[in-house]
Amino acid sequence: MSAVVAEEKKTGTKPSQLDQLKQYTKVVADTADFESMKEFKPQDATTNPSLVYAATQKPEYAHLIDGVLKDRQKSGLSGHEQIEDISDHLLVQFGTDILKIVPGRVSTETDARLSYDVDGSIKKARRLIKLYEDRKIPRERVLIKIASTWEGLFAAEQLQKEGIFCNLTLMFSLVQAVRAAEAKVQLISPFVGRIYDWYKRENKRDYKGPEDPGVQSVDEIYIYYKKFGIPTEVMGASFRNTGQILELAGCDCLTISPELMEELAKSNDPVERKLSPEKAMAAKIEKLELDEKKFRWMLNDNAMAYEKTGEGIRKFAADVVKLEKFVEGKIK
Repeated sequence: MSAVVAEEKKTGTKPSQLDQLKQYTKVVADTADFESMKEFKPQDATTNPSLVYAATQKPEYAHLIDGVLKDRQKSGLSGHEQIEDISDHLLVQFGTDILKIVPGRVSTETDARLSYDVDGSIKKARRLIKLYEDRKIPRERVLIKIASTWEGLFAAEQLQKEGIFCNLTLMFSLVQAVRAAEAKVQLISPFVGRIYDWYKRENKRDYKGPEDPGVQSVDEIYIYYKKFGIPTEVMGASFRNTGQILELAGCDCLTISPELMEELAKSNDPVERKLSPEKAMAAKIEKLELDEKKFRWMLNDNAMAYEKTGEGIRKFAADVVKLEKFVEGKIK
């Protein structure tokens, strides 16, 4: 008997959709807001510079920023090096405090401006991990987020060999997922909502349920991974509504915003498992063999994936700049 069923029998109340979802899927908080994590009790959390920046604008997090600034004022650095140093420490401080709330892992993002720089991505990932280890956080509790470019995937492959676990973000296609599997990365984050946005705009129509192209993309990747025994975790991300989430019940992980977790927590409608290894094993699909030329062509040939990967990198890079300008304003 599951814990959810036992609780229902004990109290006579129906479990929320969020609690039901947790039976099939690891729920991950897509936020840097501590209070929402305490309320909804996710297993893991994922952040990015945009989420951290948004949190820094709230007075309840001022002590974190002040603490990092005080600690780093004697670093001996100046100019952009000082700003970058403080920004890195701020990201890791948020991650460290998040890990006091969630029992699992936190994802911390590298600089999106390094998305086509293998050496730069590796260097940044090593630095972030060192900052965590300086705070006594074991590396198995941290996932380093890197964009799903050829260079990002190659960097992740090297980092995984060093025992630095990676979360490949900005993923929009099976070819990116297959390369991530070859790289033996820990986890991938296919972006459901942004795929949905592209097709909705392109075809001038809405999508719901299993016909949603974002849902279909994650489903395709999940089936491929389970069919061929790939251990990399699949984490659906970037949701626009709870319908997309519920269509992916059973996925390894789903990272969900506080607003959508709240919607799920308020509903007691039944949740049906949609994805399972057993169903995936019955699929008739062929394994995809890749080299760099084939990867680049297949990504280019998928207009949605190509456009969304580039757009996502630009937006994430802009968020890094926004965070750095905030830090710069604080040290003047």
